[in-house]
Amino acid sequence: MRVLIRGAGVAGLTLAHELASRRVEVEVAETSTRAGGGASWFAGGMLAPWCERESAPETVLTLGRSAADWWDAALPGHVIRKGTLVVAQPRDTAELTRFAARTCGFDWLDADQVEALEPSLAGRFRKALYFREEAHLDPRRAINALHDKLSAMGVRFHFGAAADFPDAGFDRVVDCTGASAIGHAADLRGVRGEMLMLETAEVALSRPVRLLHPRMPLYIVPRGDGRFMVGATMIESDDCGPVSARSLMELLNAAYALHPAFGEARMIETGAGVRPAYPDNLPRISVEGDTIRVNGLYRHGFLLSPYIASDVAAQIVEPLKTMAPPLAVRFKTALAAEHENTTHLKIGASR
Repeated sequence: MRVLIRGAGVAGLTLAHELASRRVEVEVAETSTRAGGGASWFAGGMLAPWCERESAPETVLTLGRSAADWWDAALPGHVIRKGTLVVAQPRDTAELTRFAARTCGFDWLDADQVEALEPSLAGRFRKALYFREEAHLDPRRAINALHDKLSAMGVRFHFGAAADFPDAGFDRVVDCTGASAIGHAADLRGVRGEMLMLETAEVALSRPVRLLHPRMPLYIVPRGDGRFMVGATMIESDDCGPVSARSLMELLNAAYALHPAFGEARMIETGAGVRPAYPDNLPRISVEGDTIRVNGLYRHGFLLSPYIASDVAAQIVEPLKTMAPPLAVRFKTALAAEHENTTHLKIGASR
């Protein structure tokens, strides 16, 4: 069997891995000149299903729980399992309480426990939430490593390919083009996310830290060697241009609020990516003849791609052996079990 995947972002790469692992002949066509040329390159890489539950349906928690295990198996040594720390300034304690009410899987920490976990934050926060089961990885290292692994497995990449790369001779085509499909897929919209990279030797963090704020919540993810990724805005726009002055000031002010030493840090990079999203901010899988479309991963690309890739690959390779119903039916059934009256994850109907 031969399968063409359009798009070499995190969705396309994880699917390529699942198919290649099942001995499928896979080719990947990407309009960019490298893997992860879109929003995946600017991702935080947080495998944090419990934290994401604060603003997402239970589905994200259910489908994202196995993400860290998948990445650990696919790329040993890339996943850092040190949890997530969620903090708020004393004046914003209500935000911490609200966050706790909408999530689970955490421990409340006092000031001494925060200091023991992250010495750089000593004396700065009276309370915090610690999600010990969460993990993170460096998206860029992971994308490059996955590309190299797939190439070694025999997957052929076509970088700089035309959007209409020919699909003749392939048994199935899977469209994972993400934001490139905005304007062509019904209801798909762009959500702009901006980030910056700071470098300082004055702060040391072992895990992602989320700072809650009524207007500008942010996360800071350690990347090693004194570098920290600070993100991310969520702006309803498909503009992928440079970071705006307003966003830059807000991100820097929030980083300074976490630790004043960030005020003296060197800013070594800014960037923006457009995350494709549907109205419910959850992915959809649609089937049109021999073409499967996967899109709308929003800000959950690294978290949900493993589950979706495994599911799509199984349906391509073993639809009769597994005796599983079509993709649309399977996703709707799974969601119906979690939400008796509301289907949160919409899957396009087969045509």
